[in-house]
Amino acid sequence: MQRCPAAPLPRCLAELPWVAYSGAMTTTIQVSREVRDHLAELAKERGMSLGQLVQALAAEQPTAAQRAERLAADREVARRLIGIDLSDEEFDQAPDVLGNIYRMAAEKARAARGSAA
Repeated sequence: MQRCPAAPLPRCLAELPWVAYSGAMTTTIQVSREVRDHLAELAKERGMSLGQLVQALAAEQPTAAQRAERLAADREVARRLIGIDLSDEEFDQAPDVLGNIYRMAAEKARAARGSAA
């Protein structure tokens, strides 16, 4: 029996000469039948495969790291637009203007529904 020569192992499957790696790997996710059936119905309604649906749902939910990256980028844009170098601490202490606008709009909508009744 012939032994293979000692050589460093490839770092990933893509480095093996006989492996064609497309970048897409498959996996199994265990869920209840009800969840599986629900996801299958959603996928069918949207004209996509179950895998495509799961990928789309995952893309809609950023990770904590992605949210932090987006926040840092948004703050940098705000700094450039207003021309003032605010620290992250100053941003954190600033009022939630958009949240306050949503709250006021919701209050006005409730009041309008109450007066219309």
